[in-house]
Order: sequence, then C-alpha cells, then structure tokens
Amino acid sequence: MLTKRAIVFGAIAAAGLIAAATAPTGAQSYPTKPIKMIVPFPPGGPIDSIGRLIGQHMTGELGQNIVIEARPGAGGTLGANAVANAPADGYTLLMGSTTTLSISPHLYKNIGYDPVKGLVPVATVSIGAMVLAVNPSVQVSDLKGLIAFAKANPGKLNFGAGTASPPHLAGELFKQMAGVNVVFVPYRGAAPAVTDLLGGQIQFMVDAIGTLRPHIEAGKIKALAVTSTARNPALPNVPTMIEAGVPGYTLDFWTGVATANGTPPAVIAKLNGAINNALKKPDVQAAMAKFVIRPNILNPAEAVKFMEGESAKWGQIVKQAGVKLAN
Repeated sequence: MLTKRAIVFGAIAAAGLIAAATAPTGAQSYPTKPIKMIVPFPPGGPIDSIGRLIGQHMTGELGQNIVIEARPGAGGTLGANAVANAPADGYTLLMGSTTTLSISPHLYKNIGYDPVKGLVPVATVSIGAMVLAVNPSVQVSDLKGLIAFAKANPGKLNFGAGTASPPHLAGELFKQMAGVNVVFVPYRGAAPAVTDLLGGQIQFMVDAIGTLRPHIEAGKIKALAVTSTARNPALPNVPTMIEAGVPGYTLDFWTGVATANGTPPAVIAKLNGAINNALKKPDVQAAMAKFVIRPNILNPAEAVKFMEGESAKWGQIVKQAGVKLAN
C-alpha cells in the first residue's frame, strides 16, 4: 500500500483515456503556443541532456517550441513544485527522475505541493541499471565473497554516494537484503565518491553503469553485480544481484515527464505520443546508449502504473533505511 506521501500522480480514470476525438476543441487544437519543460537539475547533466534532445523532437512533432528551463534545488522539489502549481493545460512539463518523483517526496517534510494530487505522469523516458563495484584492495572475487567479508568484519566496509540519491538507497537496499553491517559515507555527488572509491577511501559503491564502466574496463575497480533483472549488454560478464547471491534484489533508475494534475487526458495523450515517437529516433537511442540507459516507452495508463510502483518501492527503501532530510 502506498504511504501518504507516495506520489500517486492523481487518478487517471479509464474514461479519461478515450481517444482525443472525443476531447474538447481546446484539447484537439493543442498546442497553440510554446511549451515549457522544467528540468529540476543543473544544466549539462544527463537528465538535462536527454530532456533537451527529447524536446527537439517534440518540437517537430507538435509544431511548437519546447523551451527548457533549469530549476535545480531541494532534490528536484523546486522544479516539481513549479509544475504542480502551474495551470493544468499541458504548457508546463517536468522532466522528472527517480530522485524527483520517487525519492524526494518521501524525504522532505514541506515540499510546497501535494505529492498525491499535484502531478500526473505524461510519459516514461529512460530506464537504466546500476552496478556494485569494489576497490581492488577488497580481495574478493564475487558478491558472495563481499557479503562474507562484511559479515566477518562488521562496520569495517564503507560505501559512498550522494546523500538520498538512487546510488545511496541502492547501497542501503543491498545492506538490508544481504544482512550486512556496512557504513555509508555521504558525498555531495557521484564524482567525489568515485574518486574516493578509486583511491580506496571507500571500499565499494553502487552507481549507474555509465558512471562506473570506464573505471571497470580500465581495471581500476571490479564489478561484482548489476541491479537489473537480466545481465546488461554493457557488462555482459557481470551477474545480476539475484544471480550473485541476493535473491529478489532488482532496482532501476529512470526518467519521465509529468505535468499538473487535471490536465486534459487528450493533451496528455498527445504529449505521450510525441515523446514516444522521439524515443524511437536513432539519435535519441544513441544518446541514451552513451549513458548506458535505454528508452522506456509506455502509454499514459502504463506510465501511471509504473511511476506509482516506483514511488512505493523507493519510498519503502527510504523508510527502512531511516533516511531523513529537513527542508
């Protein structure tokens, strides 16, 4: 059952997903002006890059410019707040992520909008897996060896990540499911954590495959398991967490687009179609491949179900890990 603070993104009634032919004239003529897409993270990162690329293709599909606006801060809640409180007309979109839509609403006490009623999914965009990697100083050959070492040496292994980020919570989930006592070291982001992993200041970390793969391939760190349900083509010889000895462990990070709840279903359907068409373009898929992520093409109803499930999953990890942040 979803917690009170879980993002349900509003109920999209089945009747609301009827074809646009039955929609009001205003929805049929949408869009008639530029559309703003708010990216709740600093410019230049993967989410911003993907949002801009998707926006370019949406412009061609919809015949109106998609204007990207960076509005970072507070785990993405500043940008989400702006979208949730915008007019429900489809002209203000949120380029959201696991952090923005599944984690932050469970962390912050006062996020400025109702996470249950404020947002509705438009489309999912990308999905990707993480990898658990160790510094060579930890002389283990596989994940079972790491678990055995951690159990024999409680509190002696450290892992690091940005606080309350997907990698942090992925590490916490490993800690819970493997039954090990390891210590979390907080960082301001992935880059300094990776630097310390390479230097041996922390012994392992869980992070996006795209982030750690160059160091894995260079032999500077050793990959022990990926978090997806199946092996990843980017690391074909690395087993899944389930194969490696942690039954039931699966976890992906993702991006998706949302808008203000109450937006006409026909407008959502039109936006969903434009985004899904963009995701089928070779240049978009190639850009995603560089980050070792893939398109996640779902219709509006499927996107609602997906994001509700992700909110519940990540919210439970936050609760079990006892991670708390104050506004």
